[in-house]
Amino acid sequence: MKFIFDPDTWQEIYESIRKNKMRAAITIIGVMWGIFLLIVLLGAARGMKNNFNKLFGNFATNSVFVWAQSTSMPFKGFQEGKNIRLKLSDADYIMSEIEGLEFVVPRHQRQSQATNNFKTGTFGIFGDYPELDLVEKKELLSGRWINDNDINEKKKICVIEEEIYKQLFDKDEDPIGQYIKINDVNYNVVGMYKQGQLRMGGPQGAIHIPFTTFQQVYNTGNTMGWMMITGKPGFDIKQIEADVKLLLKNLHKVHPKDNRAFGSFNLGNEIKKFTGFLSGMQFLTWFVGIATLIAGVFAIGNILLITVKERTKEIGIRRALGAKPWEIKRHIMLESVFLTSLAGALGIIFGGLVLMLIDATIGKGDNAALTNPTVDIPVILIAVSTLIILGTLIGLIPAQVAVNIKPIEALRDE
Repeated sequence: MKFIFDPDTWQEIYESIRKNKMRAAITIIGVMWGIFLLIVLLGAARGMKNNFNKLFGNFATNSVFVWAQSTSMPFKGFQEGKNIRLKLSDADYIMSEIEGLEFVVPRHQRQSQATNNFKTGTFGIFGDYPELDLVEKKELLSGRWINDNDINEKKKICVIEEEIYKQLFDKDEDPIGQYIKINDVNYNVVGMYKQGQLRMGGPQGAIHIPFTTFQQVYNTGNTMGWMMITGKPGFDIKQIEADVKLLLKNLHKVHPKDNRAFGSFNLGNEIKKFTGFLSGMQFLTWFVGIATLIAGVFAIGNILLITVKERTKEIGIRRALGAKPWEIKRHIMLESVFLTSLAGALGIIFGGLVLMLIDATIGKGDNAALTNPTVDIPVILIAVSTLIILGTLIGLIPAQVAVNIKPIEALRDE
């Protein structure tokens, strides 16, 4: 290892590069471009994944939303266009009959006006059960979420989104324990949560009240607006969606081939598609990056072969003066490793700067295209290790050519 720290060794490497500055620069740029692409594309993929998690991170990933619409064909005496209303008993039946379900959460929604003193606004009013917090996690800023006691006693309490607080309360005012009026009914504010990227209440914000209170105030009887259904890990949410719809068609006397009667949005299936796209993008990124790296490293090998050819006489003189083959070989290999390492370091630095620029420009705010585009340290270490290994292996070729030069033939070389 002494030769690595020998100033003469590095002086020789410097002189070799200096004599071929243009070739060395082009070769370094080739390797640097490969690792630069790898870092930037992997960072962009991570940013897309972070952005998706920010949008849907509060939701249970294996979920589907189901609601009722109107029929598109007659069936069992009912005409086309029959309006369907989901019932609470439907949720119980689905939970008991379909395998692999974790939660079935009924929900209601209306748009209503809410006021606090002289401040007013129109917001989404949701009737919810405590279980909603298990499938759509709320990040509470203060207070609490709806509980079973609120459901049983039909309490007139509410949990508000942060946007509601900004519109109905003064800055630094504590909303917990205060009352807001919704359609002339007073509700005690018991909790406030941070708004998510996917806002079910629309841009104005959401107010959540107990489901049973919603039933009483809006006289909805035993119906519900829609259901959030979550499957257990390992169960296919797409199959669950199909089973739920088929069961609902039987319960509401709908033609089995009627695809309009019940609407749905399969969050789990959409997430699976996106994660599959990300996996494909990451594979393509690694493939393109490593292929570019290999091409650049081969270019370094070609440059060193040319360098060995140009230094044939010098190598012959060194061999004639007693230089051992390993001394010649290690010098060529060290030059190869140095060039690849330098190119790799520059690629990582420029890639990191580009990711920082992306984060500072399009990675901020609620409408960010990419969120925190970064690359893990282990990934960088793998890339650097790959570079060093490739640089060492490719350096063996010109190094072996150099040691195969016979001194007497080298001295005759013109």
